[in-house]
Amino acid sequence: MASPAPATPAAAAAHSPPPRIGLAGLATMGQNLALNIAEKGFPISVYNRTAAKVDSTLLRARDEGALPVLGHRDPRGFVLSLSRPRTVVLLVQAGPAVDATIDALTPYLEPGDAIVDGGNEWYQNTERRIEEAAARGILYLGMGVSGGEEGARNGPSLMPGGHADAYNNIKDILEKAAAQTEDGACVTFVGPGGAGNFVKMVHNGIEYGDMQLIAEAYDVLRRVGGLSNSEIADVFAEWNKGELESFLVEITADIFTVADPLDGSGGALVDKILDKTGMKGTGKWTVQQAAELAVAAPTIAASLDGRYLSGLKDERVTAAGVLEEEGMPAGLLEKINVDKKELVDRVRQALYASKICSYAQGMNLIRAKSEEKGWNLNLAELARIWKGGCIIRARFLDRIKRAYDRNPELANLIVDREFAREMVQRQNAWRWVVARAVEAGISTPGMTASLSYFDTYRSSRLPANLIQAQRDLFGAHTYERIDRPGSFHTEWTKLARRSNGAAI
Repeated sequence: MASPAPATPAAAAAHSPPPRIGLAGLATMGQNLALNIAEKGFPISVYNRTAAKVDSTLLRARDEGALPVLGHRDPRGFVLSLSRPRTVVLLVQAGPAVDATIDALTPYLEPGDAIVDGGNEWYQNTERRIEEAAARGILYLGMGVSGGEEGARNGPSLMPGGHADAYNNIKDILEKAAAQTEDGACVTFVGPGGAGNFVKMVHNGIEYGDMQLIAEAYDVLRRVGGLSNSEIADVFAEWNKGELESFLVEITADIFTVADPLDGSGGALVDKILDKTGMKGTGKWTVQQAAELAVAAPTIAASLDGRYLSGLKDERVTAAGVLEEEGMPAGLLEKINVDKKELVDRVRQALYASKICSYAQGMNLIRAKSEEKGWNLNLAELARIWKGGCIIRARFLDRIKRAYDRNPELANLIVDREFAREMVQRQNAWRWVVARAVEAGISTPGMTASLSYFDTYRSSRLPANLIQAQRDLFGAHTYERIDRPGSFHTEWTKLARRSNGAAI
């Protein structure tokens, strides 16, 4: 039997008041967010350049509970269907497509109306668009949306930044559509300018680090401990009941239970996946910003490097062959006898401590940008809205929130007393795991970077004195002393020759 035709805008409007909000861009994320908003009781108009996307959205709205969604196939009718002040949410690919969509819609928008870009946009593009919109009297938000397709449909974490009035116009809608926790809706007005996009970018950078660390834990369990996929699934499921409880640990446990549907042998699908990692750019942006702001983010950088190296599949295969021919063992460099239960517990502790370092780096990067731009971002509030809906949601975010509530000027999560105690308690297991991985020839760049970050940050004396001496010798860059104020320069080569008895 043929499906009935989608409801027309006029038919839908007969049963709903004029929408206050519209959404343009009806790929999966856009469709899901529109249906989420409609399901919360807010009528919504939708628009897409491709009419088929409009039709499929209306069919889903009908099938998922006769939701109040009005479909439009031209930008004018779409914009004019909204009650004022109008709010138009964009969920299109970041970059030129956003500008093109804005150009198509703005002729019909009026002063006081608002545009909300929900894509993973570079924060400076949002700041440019805020200025361009303001010249026409239009308000603008750049809003990070985290949680993937499921989050968009059932409750994402939302990070809007830009014009506060644009947020206040739809605050009630966003609070209903966002993920819900015991602390409230996972949405807040992040701050002015491109703050929302910047925070989402760093969120994604932390996500890169998280995923890398989890992958390394899996690799150590598999290659050092010889755990089967079934055992690894049980380990991650058990970890998800404790301090490591998080979305990423939860889905990792699920991944190891899925059999390959194509070969029928019952083997795990994960083993058939090519070891090349994709990316969309936010991790690279995070590392670039860390460098520009002089904020150490080695765990996030290591995860980015790991993705780059994973892309060199052919080169890695060749390298393995060449080195094996020159005597490099194909398997473990050294047989390591270790009790599985002991290994699992130590890897758990190493993963937890490493993750705290990754989150600490991300939070410090956000704070540095906030200080540079005068955004006055609330780190405790950001930790709160990440507790639900988003990819990096985790149990310990509640404790991160409390740490910044206790001390909004906290220099680093590592020196919060609660986290400091835990890091000290876990450091022996952490060091043991990294050492065993090194002995076995297993790459653990994320855990190693986290441990080095921890050891460097806790060191009251670093070998940077030698680096300063080198810089002064070859470039006369000067140095400071520990025993008296001021800047100093030394003729190192002359003094060294004199000390060595060489001719001057």
